[in-house]
Amino acid sequence: MGVSRVPGWIEDYAMIGDMQTAALVGRDGSIDWACLPDFDSSACFAALLGDDQNGSWTLRPADGEPRATRRRYRGDTLILESEWDTATGSVRVIDFMPPRGGAPHIVRIVEGLRGSVRMETSMRIRFDYGHVVPWVHRTGAELVAIAGPEAVWLSTPVELQGHNFTHDATFDVTAGQRVPFVMTWHPSQVEESDHLDAEKALSRTERFWEKWVNQCTYEGPYREAVIRSLIVLKALTYRPTGGIVAAPTTSLPEEIGGVRNWDYRYCWLRDATITLEAMIRSGYKDEALAWREWLVRAVAGEPQLMQIMYGIRGERRLTEWEADWLPGYEASRPVRVGNAAVGQYQLDVYGEVMDVLHLARRHNIRGGDYLWGLQRSLVNYLEWCWDEPDEGLWEVRGPRQHFVHSKVMAWVAADRAVRSIEEFGKEGPIERWRALRDTIHAEVCEYGYDPQRNTFTQYYGSKELDAALLLIPEVGFLPYDDPRVVGTIEAVRQDLMVDGFVLRYRTDLDSSADQLPGDEGAFLACSFWMANALLAIGRQDEARELFERLLSLRNDVGLLAEEWDPRAGRQVGNFPQAFSHVPLVTTALNLSARQGGWRAE
Repeated sequence: MGVSRVPGWIEDYAMIGDMQTAALVGRDGSIDWACLPDFDSSACFAALLGDDQNGSWTLRPADGEPRATRRRYRGDTLILESEWDTATGSVRVIDFMPPRGGAPHIVRIVEGLRGSVRMETSMRIRFDYGHVVPWVHRTGAELVAIAGPEAVWLSTPVELQGHNFTHDATFDVTAGQRVPFVMTWHPSQVEESDHLDAEKALSRTERFWEKWVNQCTYEGPYREAVIRSLIVLKALTYRPTGGIVAAPTTSLPEEIGGVRNWDYRYCWLRDATITLEAMIRSGYKDEALAWREWLVRAVAGEPQLMQIMYGIRGERRLTEWEADWLPGYEASRPVRVGNAAVGQYQLDVYGEVMDVLHLARRHNIRGGDYLWGLQRSLVNYLEWCWDEPDEGLWEVRGPRQHFVHSKVMAWVAADRAVRSIEEFGKEGPIERWRALRDTIHAEVCEYGYDPQRNTFTQYYGSKELDAALLLIPEVGFLPYDDPRVVGTIEAVRQDLMVDGFVLRYRTDLDSSADQLPGDEGAFLACSFWMANALLAIGRQDEARELFERLLSLRNDVGLLAEEWDPRAGRQVGNFPQAFSHVPLVTTALNLSARQGGWRAE
C-alpha cells in the first residue's frame, strides 16, 4: 500500500451508476473516476486521468495478483461483482450505486467466499478533478472529508488510519462474512450523513434493474448484448430530466498520447433519432418520452440559437477549459472540462430534431401535439440557412464546409415537415416546403456526388469520404437499392475500413477536414452503421460477420468505448460510450428481424 499506481487500459474498467452520475471500477478493485453528485460535476476520484494522487479508492486482497480473477455484472443489473482467488481463500467485492432517493452513494461490500483473505483498502479523496486535498476528520464512527462546497462521508466497521493525505486499512474476511463500505456525497454544510443500510440497498438495487430489464421486448439471438447496451443507455440517462450523456468521462483520448481529448458528459442531438428508435423498438416508451421531452425543453427558443449539444439539464453554456494539473490518461494532454464545440454551427441538428419528433408522433408517444409550432419555426428558419456551410456532424475544428451529411439532414427536416402535413393533417405551407425539399435534394445530388467514382463525398468538391454518408438511405434520402447508395457503401468500405473497422473520415491526409494533429481509432458507431448498410443491400453474411466482430471488441463485462485502435488492439475514447451501444442495439434488432424468429413492435 502507498505505492502510486497508474490506471489500466480503458477496457479494464466497469461502470456503476445511479442514473444521475457514474463511477468507473478497475479490474484491480480501484475506483479511479467518479463525479459527484452529477455526471457533469467535478471528479473526486480522478486517477483515471493521472494517478492515485489525483484521487482513487482501492479495495482488494493485500497479497497476490491485484487484478480480479474474474468479474461480471450480477445478472441483468449494474451491480458489479469482482472475485479474487488467493493462496488462503477467495473473496468477492460487490460494487454498486443504488438508484438515488436523496444523496448519492457508492456502496462496496466485501464478501468472504472461501478460507480467509487479508484485504486492503486505501481512499484518497481529491475534489475538483484531483486538485484539492480535503480536511478529513471523524464524526462518530464515520470519516468525513470536506473542502469548499463538497463533503464525502465514509461509513464502515473497518477502522481506517490517516497518513500522507490517505486513509487506509487492512482487515481479514472469512468465508460467509460480509463487510460493508458506504461512501456518501453531501454539500459541505450538511452536518449529518444520509445513512444507508448496504444490504437493503443491494436488494433494492437488484430489484430495480430486474424490473426494468423485464420490460424489454427483444427476444432475439443477441439478447445478452442488447440488454447490456440498454442498461448502459439507462445508466447514462440523467433521471431528473431524461437527457442522455454521451459518456460519463472526459478526455479519454482518441489517440494515446494525442490531443483529441474531449469532454463527453453532455447530451448531443446528433443521435437523437437512433436513440429514440432503439428505446421504442426495445419496449421502453417511458424512456423515449423522457428523452423527447428533454430534447424539446433544451432546444426551446429561437431556432437560430439551437445548439448541437446541451447540458444534462438543458444548459447552453458548456465553457471549455483545461485542468492543467492533470497529466492526462497515458500522458494524453490536454485534459478538457466543458466542450467548445457547443458554439459550432451544425446544420444537421435541425434534421435530427424534426426527425425525432416525427418518429415519436408515428409511434404515438403521448403529449406531442403542442410541438408542431416548434417544428414550423425550425423549418421556416431552415429555409434561410440551409445553403450555408457548417462544421458538420463530427465537429471539425477546420474551416466550415458544405458537408453532404449536413445537407441531407436539412432535406430530412423539410421532408418530415411535408410528411407531417400529409400523414397527420398538420397545417403548413406544404408546396413551399416540398419545393425546399426538392431543391436541397437536387443540389446534393449535383454537388455532393462524384459520378466518376460513383460515390457521395464528404463535402461539395471534396475527394474525401465520410462514414456519415452511410446514413443517406437510412434517413430516406435515397433508397438502399439506388446505384449511388450501393456505390457509396462500397467506396466507404474500400477507403475508410482499417483492419475490418470503419473510420469516420481520413485524418492522415493534408486535406483532412478537421485539421487537428494526430490520428484516431476506428469509430465504433460508424462500424455498426456499415453492418446495417450491408444488411440492407442484401449482404447479410458480411453484415453478420462484421456485427459479431464488433461484439467481440466489448470488454469482459460487455462495455464499449467510442473507438477501437486496430494497431494497438485496444479501446480508445470516452467510456462507456452511449452512442456505440445505441447502434449496437438497432443493428442487432435489424439482423434479428432479417434472420426471422423475432419482430420489433
